[in-house]
Amino acid sequence: MRIQAALVESAGGPFTLRDVDLDGPRPDEILVRLTAAGICHTDLGARQIWPRLPMVFGHEGAGIVEAVGSAVTTLTPGDSVCLSYRSCGSCGHCTSAQPAYCEAGINALNASGTRTDGSTTLSRDGQPVFGNFFGQSSFATHAIAYESNCVKIHDLDPVLAAPLGCGVQTGAGTVLNVLRPTADSSLVVFGAGGVGLSAVMAAVAQGCTVIAVDPVASRRAVAQDLGAVAAFDPADVDDVAAAVRDITSGGPQYAIDTTGQPAVISQAIAALRQRGTLALVGIGTTAQFDIMTVLTKGLQIRGVIEGDSIPQEFIPRLITLHKQGRLPFEKLITPYPFSEIDAAAQAAASNEVIKPVLTFG
Repeated sequence: MRIQAALVESAGGPFTLRDVDLDGPRPDEILVRLTAAGICHTDLGARQIWPRLPMVFGHEGAGIVEAVGSAVTTLTPGDSVCLSYRSCGSCGHCTSAQPAYCEAGINALNASGTRTDGSTTLSRDGQPVFGNFFGQSSFATHAIAYESNCVKIHDLDPVLAAPLGCGVQTGAGTVLNVLRPTADSSLVVFGAGGVGLSAVMAAVAQGCTVIAVDPVASRRAVAQDLGAVAAFDPADVDDVAAAVRDITSGGPQYAIDTTGQPAVISQAIAALRQRGTLALVGIGTTAQFDIMTVLTKGLQIRGVIEGDSIPQEFIPRLITLHKQGRLPFEKLITPYPFSEIDAAAQAAASNEVIKPVLTFG
């Protein structure tokens, strides 16, 4: 079928709307008509370095099921869905309720640009267009998805539902699924973007004392509006770790880094109190830290993918918390029509907005 998709045709190039052809669903596939799609910094970062072009990104989709393959049993046409990451369902991690660490997940299922057999779901003028990003490529009017990354939703605006598939799930899941802080504990979040602010609101919902560290004033203001007791610019203090320890009377029990920056990770380690835990969420390359500090303080450093969530279980939990008023993620969202995707991406990259969400007419 002929659809419209936002193609990246050169490394670091713009999102350009093009007419492309999309395959019908194979037996294990689901055709989804997109109604909304969040823009994540993973999309923006990936387009700078992606080796297989042209490519369709997008991994925070929401929409309506239009058709299902013959092997699909959990969804039917007409269902409203939120799209998340894909997992195989059969490896040791998937069968032990840890699909975020699926042995096939990162490369073959989410970041190869193709199906597992090497074919593409998309083409233009008979030539392949790469996609299948996170098992969806939702920067398009329609997408092929899978049972493992489709979550049936009810009575939720798709503009609100879309970011649940990655950004909100990652930040809130790091708090609720991994750190699991008690109400008398404290937590510091380094980086108050969509993921960091989702962590802030989840920790506040747990009754924690929360601090946010971010250089962008508007994001610090949102953090405090969400309930952080303090939010400060790291450039405004001589010693970030000391400032955090002072506010938390000796250091927080928990820290989350969403930046992936080595210097910030070192600040988080220095800020934590004895036996504290640091969750690393931000994508980076390498980091150096003082091993003696980690050893003598008895710290734990934990990598986290997708908030350690099982989307079919965790996304409904997030929706329930939102309906209770305890997870007001609508405060992060700025809608844009799909035709303005490149402007929305630029606004996200420049920190003008926190979470742009594309809408499809």
